[in-house]
Amino acid sequence: MAEAAEGAPKNESGAQPGTFLDPIRSYNFQLLIQGGGEGHFTQCSDMAVQVEAISYREGGTAQIVHRLPGQVTYSDITLRYGLTNSSDLFNWMMSAVKGKVERKDVHIVMLDADGVGEKMRWSLGKAWPSAWRAAPLDALGRDVAIEELTLVYESIDRS
Repeated sequence: MAEAAEGAPKNESGAQPGTFLDPIRSYNFQLLIQGGGEGHFTQCSDMAVQVEAISYREGGTAQIVHRLPGQVTYSDITLRYGLTNSSDLFNWMMSAVKGKVERKDVHIVMLDADGVGEKMRWSLGKAWPSAWRAAPLDALGRDVAIEELTLVYESIDRS
């Protein structure tokens, strides 16, 4: 019986009975933007994809409702980052404001626990900024100035 288990293919997913795989930490990530190097962000949220389900009712007396795949939509991604002297992201946004959208490939890279090795990567195809929000300014506060940039994209892949 043990020999059969040795020859069986290994299940690489995190859902294995009796085996504990350390989950990837959500704080170790970076963004690589085509032509702009890498960005250091405090948060990246709302990454998602959805396939619309279209209901199709079969005729006759069976009255069976089939579900067919429809339009694919990608949610906008919101990036939060500490304000610096660099104006690259703001200039990228302003090019879209002026009607000259610059589509770039963006890679969100998850790093391992030591923050050096790459564990996984999401590649966003033809991304461009659709919204920017300035950091709130508060003369009595001591917080880091955090700006937001929203990206839209046309495809996503995970490797």
